[in-house]
Amino acid sequence: MTADREIQDEELMGIAQDPEQALRLRRSLRTIAGATSLGPDLREMARAVLSGSVDIKDAFQDPRYTEAVFQRMHEMHRAADDQTYAERQQSKAHFGEWDARQQADLDRERAERDAPVHGSGRGGRTGQR
Repeated sequence: MTADREIQDEELMGIAQDPEQALRLRRSLRTIAGATSLGPDLREMARAVLSGSVDIKDAFQDPRYTEAVFQRMHEMHRAADDQTYAERQQSKAHFGEWDARQQADLDRERAERDAPVHGSGRGGRTGQR
């Protein structure tokens, strides 16, 4: 992903059904792009989509990327099958904590996205002419 450009939520509306889903999809792509625990093909795909160099629909049709996604899903399924009951309970608790943090981050991003733009000509700050 280049430092000078990242796609906006609106650019994901070709696949997302609403702005909320687009926001979550972009956040997921950011997570994948930065996850050192994932394979290089998945990270590359996320970075390419985020930078705008690859359309998300094209990424989903690229055999290299779809294979990487299915491989990761298989690994997750296998890991879940190998967990003991205690490990599953611990994973659920960790997920609950992670999910609460993610929800707080989403709420903050929504507030930033939906905040009125200052200096738009509608009203103004006290003391301005």
